[in-house]
Amino acid sequence: MPFDVQWFIFALVSNGVMTRQELEEMFRNLGPAGDLGSFAQLVLEKLSQGLSQEDAEATLEQLQAIIDYSVEQGESGIPPEYPEELARTAAPAPAGDDEPLDDEPRDFSKKKRPAIAKGDGVRYPFPDIDLSQIKSFDDLPSLDDVMSMSDEEVAGLMILLLTSVQALQCSDLHLSAMSPPFVRRNLFLERFGSGPLSPEVVERLCTSLLTPDLKARFEEDMDLNYALEIGTCRYRVCLMVHKDGMEGSYRLVPDHICSLQELGFLPQDVPTIERMLDYNNGLILVTGPLGAGKTTTLASMVNIINEKRTDHVITVEDPIEILHTHKGCQVTQREIGLHTISYHSALKAALREDPDIIVIGELHDLETIENAITASETGHLVIGTLHTSDAAGTLNRVLDAFPPAQQAQIRTMVAGSLRGIVCQKLIPGANGKLTIAYEILTNSMSVGNLINEGKTYQLKSTMAISSKQGMCTLDQNLFAKYMADEITYDVARGLMRDAAVIGQIEREFAIREARKLQAQMKQK
Repeated sequence: MPFDVQWFIFALVSNGVMTRQELEEMFRNLGPAGDLGSFAQLVLEKLSQGLSQEDAEATLEQLQAIIDYSVEQGESGIPPEYPEELARTAAPAPAGDDEPLDDEPRDFSKKKRPAIAKGDGVRYPFPDIDLSQIKSFDDLPSLDDVMSMSDEEVAGLMILLLTSVQALQCSDLHLSAMSPPFVRRNLFLERFGSGPLSPEVVERLCTSLLTPDLKARFEEDMDLNYALEIGTCRYRVCLMVHKDGMEGSYRLVPDHICSLQELGFLPQDVPTIERMLDYNNGLILVTGPLGAGKTTTLASMVNIINEKRTDHVITVEDPIEILHTHKGCQVTQREIGLHTISYHSALKAALREDPDIIVIGELHDLETIENAITASETGHLVIGTLHTSDAAGTLNRVLDAFPPAQQAQIRTMVAGSLRGIVCQKLIPGANGKLTIAYEILTNSMSVGNLINEGKTYQLKSTMAISSKQGMCTLDQNLFAKYMADEITYDVARGLMRDAAVIGQIEREFAIREARKLQAQMKQK
């Protein structure tokens, strides 16, 4: 049996689509001339029986992702290894043996998990409550009687809890076994409730909103990311298992696509970012630590493109958080685990889907980074994110992902294709809410030369003297936001490292304090 067919069967069996015995029997019936193409067509016909036209087309798209995965794995010349739980079906089944696989949890910790979409997120109606009455944590629903509630009551309690913490301007809700429930608000963690939650309570709460398919996936993998929709509010949910039991993290997604200025970009910097988005090809990177607001910045960029251009935009996300409607552009959004197997397989497939712009939620491995750089050189505008804290670190992260023998070539490719880098982090604003601090790098001739020569350590000084080209360092941005009264002196000064900019802000602070004192004396 060809290797690509073996991997195709493995992917379908692992996902519980069909049994291995059924699939192997179907392939044997094709005879000696059977190949992956004819086999996949036979499987598609079986899976599409009784489906609507729309569902059949979705099945075809999802099956194509598994075909791409199987061809890629088959090229290695190594057959798939079935986990121990499936060992009893590892050998070809005897004729007539069509016993289905058991439902015991399976360990896929060492395997990529193939995926066929069973849905597009989880949706619930908005509860009929007055959120204006939620003023403090004391107004949140009690979690003390969870174990005596029905499944429907627990699901209703979770919906009420999520919408209530949203009303308190929280960005995250965490439910963790053997810990009190807590939220993140303005970057700080705050606990509420009467005490630690038992493992049983957390499990009931976190699984109450799952569909049967999502629950089965969580039992297999012990990790799950999915999108939850309550009315018009969306949440990015991450479930996991730790030493004390389950934990659920619920990230609130903004209910509208914010403009760059709403996110905290200064008016003088917005045109620089918009110019990056005018290119027909090249690479734009949005970077920052976890929880830095990269997703919302990425969504704002896609919205700008959607309003200004008439192109085909393909996004790959894990999961889809912010939904885009078709304006000037055709926006195709794909989710890891539902619509595609991985970032790099989706990016590879996207190059055959006639895109103009490709948005990658995370550039986290060598193959994805390499494909992104290649795509940016072959006529596509590629926008991606990385978990780095400054422009120089971003470029080092990209280059260090490649073997030393390949780095000189990659430096040349990046020097030519890079359009810009936006590095950001969330900080407390002067109004009590959060804002972003950031630095911007654009690819000028001097920047390109530094990248090509491997002198990324000189980028910060180049950015500091290139304000006319739209660049700024983090310290310069902090000073500008302080001057615009968007952040306080203590916040700005605490994050600054550049002695020259520190001197500027200290002088400005002294002048402002002297003016305040002078005004007080006049009042007396």
